[in-house]
Amino acid sequence: MRARVPALMRILGLDIGSKRIGIAISDAEASIAFPSGKIDRQGRKRDMAALRTLIEEREVERVVVGLPKHMDGREGVEARAAREFAADLARLTGLPVDTLDERLTTVEAERILRASGRRGKKQREVVDSVAASIILGTYLEKRRNLEKRRNLEERRNEGTGPGEPS
Repeated sequence: MRARVPALMRILGLDIGSKRIGIAISDAEASIAFPSGKIDRQGRKRDMAALRTLIEEREVERVVVGLPKHMDGREGVEARAAREFAADLARLTGLPVDTLDERLTTVEAERILRASGRRGKKQREVVDSVAASIILGTYLEKRRNLEKRRNLEERRNEGTGPGEPS
């Protein structure tokens, strides 16, 4: 069995809000999510242009957009808007754009920032970026888990699963 070499791929995570877009970017190995600022919303065309520039400058190869579902799992107006945004971004950039359930990410980001001593204006300046990093971090973890399951399944299919001689 040959060992897999991790592919180098930078991934962009987005938390789409009505006033701002929170941004997070992974390292080249797509293993760690880093909060990377925000874009103040200026209309769909300008927002897309700003993201396209960011994607080109940072050599992003995949994007994940937070999908704001209701607590019961239903998708409302905001989720539909996020899906449309993701589809538009995919068309514009030609990149794969995934969505990920983002329930409570902003609440979690606010909790993290409060625990670190950030409150008020200082917290509002970075909460969207931290929320985007939670979205991206969750996405990266899910990708790692999927890869582990695939590797385990391949080993089982080759007859070298856990507990069997290799």
